[in-house]
Amino acid sequence: MNRLGLLGTSALRSSAVFGLALVVAAPAVAQDTTTDEVEVVETAEQGEGEIVVTGSRIRRDEYSTIEPITVVTAEEITQAGFNSATDALQSNAVTAGSGQINNYYGGFVTDGGTGANTLGLRNLGPARTLILLNGRRLSPAGTRGSVLAADLNVLPTAIVERIEVLKAGASSVYGSDAVAGVVNIITDQKVRGLSIEAQVNVPEVGAGVDRRVAATFGFGTTRLNIIGSLEYRKRDGFSINDASFTGCPIPGYLDGEGSEFGSADPYPIGDPRNCFTIDNGGATINTLGVPTRDAIGRTSGVVGRFNRLVPDASVTTGPTPGYAGVGLYDRDSYDPAMGEEYVVTPTEIYTGFFSGTYDLDALGNAELYGEVLATRRKSSAYLYRQLSLDYLRGSPLLPTEFRNGAFLAPNETSSGQIVAARAFIGFGLTDSRQNVDYVRAGGGIRGDFALPGWRYDAYIGKSWTDATYEVESFLIDRIANSLLVTQNTDGTFSCTNAATFANCVAAPELNADTIGGRLPQAYRDYILANTVGTNKFRETTFAVGIDGPIFALPGGDAQLAIGAEYRQQRIDDTPDENAINGNLLGLTSSLPTRGTDSVREVFGEVFLPILSNRPFFENLNLNASARYTDYESYGSDVTYKIAGEWEVVRGFGLRASYGTSYRAPALAEQFLGATSGFLGAGTDPCDSDNFPSDPSDYSANDQLVAQNCAAVGLDVTTFVQNNSIKTFTRGGAEFGLEAETSTNWSVGAVARPTLGSAGSLSLALDYFDIKVENGVSSLGAGTILNRCYGDTAFDPDAGFCRFVVRDANNELEVNSDYVNLSTDIVKGFEFNARYAVDVFDGRFTLNANVTKYTEQSSRLFPEEYLTDANGTYVTPDWVGSFDATFRTGKVTFRYGLDWIDSSSGTYDYFAYDEQTGQVDEDLAQAYRDSYILEVPDYFLHSASVQFNVAEDFELTAGVRNLFDKQPPRISAAVNTIGNAPLYSGYDYIGRSFFVNTAFKF
Repeated sequence: MNRLGLLGTSALRSSAVFGLALVVAAPAVAQDTTTDEVEVVETAEQGEGEIVVTGSRIRRDEYSTIEPITVVTAEEITQAGFNSATDALQSNAVTAGSGQINNYYGGFVTDGGTGANTLGLRNLGPARTLILLNGRRLSPAGTRGSVLAADLNVLPTAIVERIEVLKAGASSVYGSDAVAGVVNIITDQKVRGLSIEAQVNVPEVGAGVDRRVAATFGFGTTRLNIIGSLEYRKRDGFSINDASFTGCPIPGYLDGEGSEFGSADPYPIGDPRNCFTIDNGGATINTLGVPTRDAIGRTSGVVGRFNRLVPDASVTTGPTPGYAGVGLYDRDSYDPAMGEEYVVTPTEIYTGFFSGTYDLDALGNAELYGEVLATRRKSSAYLYRQLSLDYLRGSPLLPTEFRNGAFLAPNETSSGQIVAARAFIGFGLTDSRQNVDYVRAGGGIRGDFALPGWRYDAYIGKSWTDATYEVESFLIDRIANSLLVTQNTDGTFSCTNAATFANCVAAPELNADTIGGRLPQAYRDYILANTVGTNKFRETTFAVGIDGPIFALPGGDAQLAIGAEYRQQRIDDTPDENAINGNLLGLTSSLPTRGTDSVREVFGEVFLPILSNRPFFENLNLNASARYTDYESYGSDVTYKIAGEWEVVRGFGLRASYGTSYRAPALAEQFLGATSGFLGAGTDPCDSDNFPSDPSDYSANDQLVAQNCAAVGLDVTTFVQNNSIKTFTRGGAEFGLEAETSTNWSVGAVARPTLGSAGSLSLALDYFDIKVENGVSSLGAGTILNRCYGDTAFDPDAGFCRFVVRDANNELEVNSDYVNLSTDIVKGFEFNARYAVDVFDGRFTLNANVTKYTEQSSRLFPEEYLTDANGTYVTPDWVGSFDATFRTGKVTFRYGLDWIDSSSGTYDYFAYDEQTGQVDEDLAQAYRDSYILEVPDYFLHSASVQFNVAEDFELTAGVRNLFDKQPPRISAAVNTIGNAPLYSGYDYIGRSFFVNTAFKF
């Protein structure tokens, strides 16, 4: 991947050196592959010999742009071993280290649902990056109500000519969402004949094979042009058992700063009992929860006080025969089935793309054009489930010794009765499946306008998403009724409410088999149901525009583009009725998400070539754009942008831009139906585990929280929260949610020194500064709880506490909504270089792209101090991408390197108090003494060789992650996979081999 013009040798075989978003641009002509001039490539957005480059609506006769644009060509995608445009777009070379939602997130709740792949530039999230296909936006797609951004899975790959990535705000040109940048996928409009392409990527471990086969075709006459592609891709799942680094996840705690990783874990380093503890990867299973009682300890062998027991037939004496007492780490927490959960989820995708043009020879040499993209994605994920069966006080299903206890207060499965004992059961794997159908169809007419050199373009488009999402779920009402039983005369049990629940199956008796997960199949089938939700998303677009020269300037003709656009979106997400009714045990519940929004816009852009071919003014150009927007949801706004380029002398120039952008609230952010979630019981600020054992060691904040907890009758020295905390998130339309606003400015320099026979060199350095204000954000439940109980003016019914409900049993419920609060700032430098030289009867080319972030900060509330995450373990401050190619004859060799800088300041980041703007040094040191949360430099190498065996046959083979680099290892105090950070920038698969073949008929 390289900058605009620093291209590889695919459809853009005449490499353009100075398109690093160049300030220097000569008229473009097609050249052979040994030159460094720009080739004119006709796209669906241009006329004969004229180009519209991403980030502008002005047609130019040269392949240049004022702002830096990254270009990924089809050949580069193949040579790098990516099996799809999606994989290429989510690589570090494009994202510059920004974390992305990809197929590593199968076990997490993400926007767009499991299997969705999105792209967010500058670490500002996918909802702030606009995705285009041939200059027209892709509507959001996915499952569940929180569909916010385009799903990259819908993109074709085989017919892609190049991808242009503008990392700058462009709302004045394209409208909402173009805050962090714009990605434009451009298809090849010159396809002729039939081509067959196939690729397979095979990880060295043998699992997770990724295969794709595609056919592209094109035919036409002097007036008709038809092109298209059909693709099928299937990627097998890659499980925990398949990855070497996930084989034994441990807590990874330290016994003081600098001590060995895992030195403070429950067992000695290397002891397999540290694997899959409840701190990392495991869950309490094969265990019975009872009121605290005497029992012989499983590990100690002596009598102690325990509230967790495990069946143990070897215990024949003592206070609790048949059971041993266990603590936090000697209870069972690993089931081999856990290893079958996916690290990379499986996917099957069918894609069809068709495009056509027809010259009318009328209406100003008009051309009719149309395009259809259709995809079907099938994805799935396993989820290991722990089942908790709450046996009621006095239940005949309980052994006599546990029948009259009081382990828990009444809860959702106890029918309002006291729970005497809870069985923590390893149920096994449950399945979830997603099916997403996406169609985008559009077309229009374009031709010469009334004035010389002017063109018009009128377009209408429609997008459809129809998705289903299925999840195997435990039903609360069935479990509750199964535990209300009557004992029959023959000793069996029947459901007390069998008349109401005709198919009710009584819960099994509490014994070693039940606790061990050996449940009757009829009972498993009864409590587990396949729940199905549907999502429909619609977008309609009407657009019209004209452009052409307006007057002559010393540097050429001034150009003007003006137009208008109307868009309407509608979402209709209907969860399964059990999710709507809150009948899913341990999973989120949600209400329907339904709403519409529309926007009317007018826009204009002007390009002014002020001077050229003058002393100290080889070129001086100015570009300005503005857009008026009127949304039905939040009202109107005006955005603008101005950019300029000054080539001081031939080979050296300066450029700068400043603009405003905005992001209208997505339909999901406006209308999201209340969606439930869960926080761990320990998130309760009043839980005793959150405080030092000695009150004299309390910090000032500990003392304040303890005081506020006491105000609601809780003693933080003894209180233990035994229940998960329910959370509910809702859309913010009823609270007057408004659009985000942002400013984006950059300044840079481009140099192309003359080297003569020593080759050609191009250098570019740019500084960028993006600030998003009035940001749309959901108040995190954890934030609400901490702000509620950390308030010096604590009132359980006011302030943040108004979002918190603590019932008589001390069960917590937290409600949060989307609101306009947050601020995000990203600043940094981008350096790009390209060197090319003819050597050894071939062409050697070296590309380097390096990003240095100087700030990646945010705050949730306006009164807070900014918290800078720059340089932390998943927010690197330095990121680099390098590749070298050597083409000789019909063979091309490529070597690639991605680099992610080591982290620093992570401990200070976690110990930073956004309300005071200070780092709690004692807390930071406590983190250093307890955890490894920083990572070393990370390098990924790749290599390939490409053979153009014949004019109609090409073969590419190579290796990704050449040295089988594993992701770094950190402690399990944050989201991890195994002991690796959850971060898209790392490779979880290991060394993999790929082969791509292409035939043309």
